Amino acid sequence: MNKKILIVEDDIHISNIIKMNLNIVNYATTEVYDGLAALEAIERETFDLILLDVMIPKIDGFELISKIQRHRIPVIFLTAKNSVYDKVTGLKLGADDYMVKPFEAIELLARIETVLRRYGKEESMMQFQDVQVNMDKREVTIHSQPVELTPKEYDLLVVLLKNKNIALSREQFLDKVWGGDYFGETRTVDMHIKSLRKKLHLQENIKTIYKIGYRLED
Repeated sequence: MNKKILIVEDDIHISNIIKMNLNIVNYATTEVYDGLAALEAIERETFDLILLDVMIPKIDGFELISKIQRHRIPVIFLTAKNSVYDKVTGLKLGADDYMVKPFEAIELLARIETVLRRYGKEESMMQFQDVQVNMDKREVTIHSQPVELTPKEYDLLVVLLKNKNIALSREQFLDKVWGGDYFGETRTVDMHIKSLRKKLHLQENIKTIYKIGYRLED
């Protein structure tokens, strides 16, 4: 089942952009535009995570997080308030993270993934067409038949799946799979992508994005 995320943001344009990026990677989303509507939604439905603006009408984000603590839903504040005082206040009130606008979509997705993992709410199984990935066992199968991947090939596949339909640069792949202290050539990514395409029969799905990198798409 897709993870459900509540977006509490009074700027409809920003809310729609966030929703679009989350839907691309298969999160289910609900949008509300003020704190009272958020409170009503939380009482009515179950959410895996809340993206919460601070400066929202009726009930502001700081007050809202205090009212919903009993629900034990992880919260990431998204706000233009960038003072250290505001950040500390948000974290002390129980927020799991605090992001200052503007931010890149890929960073938001990474922060969401980290928080969900911390709460044990990250999916243990992932699937793309006939390819299934068991995250707990680090196993990959096609039609229930195991596929042997190297550790780096497996990590690269997981990055592609978690960022489906998003173009990532070779440098981003290096950072996520090989680590920020890796100083090898970006050609390493190309070689591993070529191997993944062949082993998983994804030649038509792992697209080369000219002068950028790669994207996994249906």
